[in-house]
Amino acid sequence: MNATMNDETANSEPADQVDIDAEIQAELDAEIENAREADSVDGIDVTEDVPDYAAEIADLKDQVLRAKAEVENTRRIAAREKLDASKYALTNFARDILRVADNLGFALMSVTEEARKDDQNLDNLYVGIDMTQKELISVFGAHNIKPVAADGQAFDHNVHEAVQQVEDADLPANTVMKTLRGGFTLHDRLLRPAQVIVSTGGPKAEAETKEAALAIDTSATAPGQNIDQET
Repeated sequence: MNATMNDETANSEPADQVDIDAEIQAELDAEIENAREADSVDGIDVTEDVPDYAAEIADLKDQVLRAKAEVENTRRIAAREKLDASKYALTNFARDILRVADNLGFALMSVTEEARKDDQNLDNLYVGIDMTQKELISVFGAHNIKPVAADGQAFDHNVHEAVQQVEDADLPANTVMKTLRGGFTLHDRLLRPAQVIVSTGGPKAEAETKEAALAIDTSATAPGQNIDQET
Protein backbone atom coordinates (compact mmCIF):
# COMPACT_ATOMS: atom_id res chain seq x y z
CA MET A 1 0.00 0.00 0.00
CA ASN A 2 2.85 2.37 0.81
CA ALA A 3 4.33 1.62 -2.59
CA THR A 4 1.09 2.63 -4.23
CA MET A 5 0.97 5.98 -2.43
CA ASN A 6 4.54 6.73 -3.35
CA ASP A 7 3.76 6.07 -6.99
CA GLU A 8 0.79 8.47 -6.93
CA THR A 9 2.89 11.21 -5.29
CA ALA A 10 5.60 10.78 -7.88
CA ASN A 11 3.10 10.95 -10.72
CA SER A 12 1.41 14.15 -9.36
CA GLU A 13 4.63 16.25 -9.09
CA PRO A 14 5.22 16.60 -12.83
CA ALA A 15 1.62 17.79 -13.37
CA ASP A 16 2.05 20.56 -10.76
CA GLN A 17 5.35 21.62 -12.34
CA VAL A 18 3.70 21.89 -15.78
CA ASP A 19 1.02 24.22 -14.36
CA ILE A 20 3.68 26.50 -12.83
CA ASP A 21 5.65 26.65 -16.06
CA ALA A 22 2.49 27.58 -17.95
CA GLU A 23 1.74 30.41 -15.54
CA ILE A 24 5.28 31.75 -15.87
CA GLN A 25 5.06 31.61 -19.66
CA ALA A 26 1.75 33.45 -19.57
CA GLU A 27 3.23 36.18 -17.41
CA LEU A 28 6.18 36.53 -19.77
CA ASP A 29 3.86 36.80 -22.75
CA ALA A 30 1.86 39.48 -20.94
CA GLU A 31 5.02 41.47 -20.17
CA ILE A 32 6.13 41.28 -23.80
CA GLU A 33 2.74 42.52 -24.98
CA ASN A 34 2.81 45.37 -22.49
CA ALA A 35 6.29 46.35 -23.71
CA ARG A 36 5.07 46.40 -27.29
CA GLU A 37 2.12 48.60 -26.36
CA ALA A 38 4.48 50.98 -24.53
CA ASP A 39 6.43 51.48 -27.77
CA SER A 40 3.31 52.81 -29.48
CA VAL A 41 1.75 56.22 -28.59
CA ASP A 42 -1.67 57.02 -30.01
CA GLY A 43 -1.12 54.54 -32.80
CA ILE A 44 2.25 56.07 -33.87
CA ASP A 45 5.27 53.89 -33.82
CA VAL A 46 7.88 55.83 -31.88
CA THR A 47 10.60 53.71 -33.32
CA GLU A 48 10.15 55.39 -36.69
CA ASP A 49 12.56 58.24 -37.74
CA VAL A 50 11.72 61.71 -36.34
CA PRO A 51 10.89 64.25 -39.16
CA ASP A 52 13.66 66.77 -40.00
CA TYR A 53 12.45 70.28 -39.00
CA ALA A 54 15.75 72.06 -39.83
CA ALA A 55 14.33 73.90 -42.86
CA GLU A 56 11.28 75.08 -40.94
CA ILE A 57 13.44 76.25 -38.03
CA ALA A 58 15.73 78.15 -40.41
CA ASP A 59 12.72 79.87 -42.00
CA LEU A 60 11.38 80.90 -38.60
CA LYS A 61 14.77 82.28 -37.62
CA ASP A 62 14.86 84.31 -40.85
CA GLN A 63 11.41 85.73 -40.10
CA VAL A 64 12.54 86.73 -36.62
CA LEU A 65 15.66 88.46 -37.98
CA ARG A 66 13.60 90.34 -40.57
CA ALA A 67 11.13 91.47 -37.93
CA LYS A 68 13.98 92.69 -35.71
CA ALA A 69 15.51 94.58 -38.66
CA GLU A 70 12.18 96.29 -39.40
CA VAL A 71 11.79 97.31 -35.79
CA GLU A 72 15.32 98.71 -35.70
CA ASN A 73 14.77 100.60 -38.97
CA THR A 74 11.54 102.07 -37.64
CA ARG A 75 13.32 103.12 -34.46
CA ARG A 76 16.08 104.87 -36.44
CA ILE A 77 13.56 106.70 -38.62
CA ALA A 78 11.62 107.86 -35.57
CA ALA A 79 14.82 109.06 -33.89
CA ARG A 80 15.89 110.96 -37.03
CA GLU A 81 12.46 112.58 -37.39
CA LYS A 82 12.54 113.59 -33.75
CA LEU A 83 16.01 115.12 -34.19
CA ASP A 84 14.94 116.98 -37.34
CA ALA A 85 11.82 118.29 -35.61
CA SER A 86 14.02 119.76 -32.89
CA LYS A 87 16.78 120.88 -35.26
CA TYR A 88 14.50 122.78 -37.63
CA ALA A 89 11.87 123.93 -35.16
CA LEU A 90 12.87 127.56 -35.78
CA THR A 91 12.27 127.39 -39.54
CA ASN A 92 9.03 129.38 -39.70
CA PHE A 93 10.14 131.87 -37.05
CA ALA A 94 13.49 132.34 -38.79
CA ARG A 95 11.82 133.10 -42.13
CA ASP A 96 9.63 135.70 -40.45
CA ILE A 97 12.46 137.38 -38.54
CA LEU A 98 14.51 137.63 -41.73
CA ARG A 99 12.08 140.29 -42.89
CA VAL A 100 13.10 142.38 -39.88
CA ALA A 101 16.72 142.09 -40.94
CA ASP A 102 15.70 143.09 -44.47
CA ASN A 103 13.97 146.23 -43.24
CA LEU A 104 17.01 147.20 -41.21
CA GLY A 105 19.14 146.79 -44.31
CA PHE A 106 16.75 148.83 -46.45
CA ALA A 107 16.80 151.59 -43.82
CA LEU A 108 20.59 151.72 -43.97
CA MET A 109 20.59 151.76 -47.77
CA SER A 110 18.19 154.72 -47.82
CA VAL A 111 20.63 156.99 -45.98
CA THR A 112 23.39 158.53 -48.09
CA GLU A 113 26.86 159.35 -46.89
CA GLU A 114 26.30 163.00 -47.66
CA ALA A 115 23.09 163.09 -45.62
CA ARG A 116 24.88 161.60 -42.64
CA LYS A 117 27.57 164.27 -42.82
CA ASP A 118 25.00 167.05 -42.91
CA ASP A 119 22.85 165.74 -40.06
CA GLN A 120 24.46 164.46 -36.86
CA ASN A 121 21.18 163.07 -35.51
CA LEU A 122 20.65 161.10 -38.70
CA ASP A 123 24.18 159.79 -38.48
CA ASN A 124 23.60 158.66 -34.91
CA LEU A 125 20.40 156.93 -35.98
CA TYR A 126 22.24 155.24 -38.82
CA VAL A 127 24.92 153.97 -36.45
CA GLY A 128 22.26 152.63 -34.07
CA ILE A 129 20.42 150.78 -36.85
CA ASP A 130 23.68 149.37 -38.17
CA MET A 131 24.61 148.06 -34.71
CA THR A 132 21.15 146.52 -34.32
CA GLN A 133 21.43 144.77 -37.67
CA LYS A 134 24.88 143.39 -36.83
CA GLU A 135 23.65 142.16 -33.45
CA LEU A 136 20.68 140.47 -35.11
CA ILE A 137 22.98 138.70 -37.58
CA SER A 138 25.14 137.59 -34.64
CA VAL A 139 22.07 136.13 -32.91
CA PHE A 140 21.20 134.36 -36.16
CA GLY A 141 24.63 132.74 -36.16
CA ALA A 142 24.20 131.55 -32.58
CA HIS A 143 21.12 129.64 -33.75
CA ASN A 144 22.78 128.27 -36.90
CA ILE A 145 21.03 130.77 -39.19
CA LYS A 146 23.81 131.78 -41.56
CA PRO A 147 23.98 134.06 -44.63
CA VAL A 148 24.53 132.57 -48.07
CA ALA A 149 27.79 133.62 -49.76
CA ALA A 150 26.94 135.54 -52.93
CA ASP A 151 28.99 138.55 -54.08
CA GLY A 152 31.84 137.47 -56.33
CA GLN A 153 30.76 133.83 -56.25
CA ALA A 154 29.80 131.74 -59.24
CA PHE A 155 26.02 131.68 -59.61
CA ASP A 156 24.52 128.61 -57.94
CA HIS A 157 20.85 127.97 -58.64
CA ASN A 158 20.64 125.97 -55.41
CA VAL A 159 21.19 129.06 -53.21
CA HIS A 160 20.95 132.05 -55.60
CA GLU A 161 18.02 133.63 -57.40
CA ALA A 162 18.99 135.78 -60.40
CA VAL A 163 16.71 138.81 -60.73
CA GLN A 164 18.84 140.69 -63.25
CA GLN A 165 21.69 140.08 -65.71
CA VAL A 166 24.28 142.71 -66.61
CA GLU A 167 27.09 142.62 -69.16
CA ASP A 168 30.53 143.03 -67.65
CA ALA A 169 33.59 142.30 -69.75
CA ASP A 170 35.79 142.16 -66.66
CA LEU A 171 33.88 139.29 -65.01
CA PRO A 172 33.36 135.69 -66.08
CA ALA A 173 29.86 134.78 -67.11
CA ASN A 174 27.46 133.76 -64.32
CA THR A 175 29.32 135.65 -61.64
CA VAL A 176 27.28 137.27 -58.86
CA MET A 177 27.89 141.00 -59.13
CA LYS A 178 25.65 142.27 -56.35
CA THR A 179 23.26 140.96 -53.71
CA LEU A 180 19.88 142.66 -53.56
CA ARG A 181 18.46 140.54 -50.75
CA GLY A 182 20.52 138.22 -48.64
CA GLY A 183 19.90 134.49 -48.55
CA PHE A 184 20.10 132.37 -45.41
CA THR A 185 20.36 128.74 -44.36
CA LEU A 186 19.26 126.99 -41.17
CA HIS A 187 21.81 124.29 -40.45
CA ASP A 188 22.06 122.58 -43.86
CA ARG A 189 18.66 123.68 -45.19
CA LEU A 190 17.98 126.73 -47.30
CA LEU A 191 15.61 129.21 -45.67
CA ARG A 192 15.54 131.41 -48.75
CA PRO A 193 17.85 132.05 -51.73
CA ALA A 194 19.85 135.21 -52.18
CA GLN A 195 18.42 137.54 -54.81
CA VAL A 196 21.33 138.65 -56.96
CA ILE A 197 22.48 140.45 -60.10
CA VAL A 198 24.49 138.17 -62.37
CA SER A 199 27.10 139.02 -64.99
CA THR A 200 26.60 137.74 -68.52
CA GLY A 201 30.34 138.13 -69.09
CA GLY A 202 30.27 140.65 -71.95
CA PRO A 203 32.29 140.47 -75.21
CA LYS A 204 35.58 139.67 -73.48
CA ALA A 205 34.13 136.71 -71.61
CA GLU A 206 32.48 135.43 -74.79
CA ALA A 207 35.83 135.51 -76.60
CA GLU A 208 37.48 133.64 -73.74
CA THR A 209 34.67 131.09 -73.82
CA LYS A 210 35.19 130.50 -77.54
CA GLU A 211 38.93 130.08 -77.03
CA ALA A 212 38.33 127.60 -74.24
CA ALA A 213 35.87 125.67 -76.40
CA LEU A 214 38.40 125.59 -79.25
CA ALA A 215 41.11 124.31 -76.91
CA ILE A 216 38.79 121.56 -75.68
CA ASP A 217 37.92 120.60 -79.26
CA THR A 218 41.62 120.42 -80.21
CA SER A 219 42.50 118.26 -77.22
CA ALA A 220 39.56 116.00 -78.01
CA THR A 221 40.85 115.30 -81.57
CA ALA A 222 44.45 114.70 -80.53
CA PRO A 223 43.93 111.11 -79.30
CA GLY A 224 42.24 110.19 -82.58
CA GLN A 225 45.20 111.54 -84.54
CA ASN A 226 47.58 109.52 -82.44
CA ILE A 227 45.57 106.38 -83.08
CA ASP A 228 45.66 106.98 -86.83
CA GLN A 229 49.41 107.45 -86.72
CA GLU A 230 49.91 104.26 -84.75
CA THR A 231 47.65 102.39 -87.14
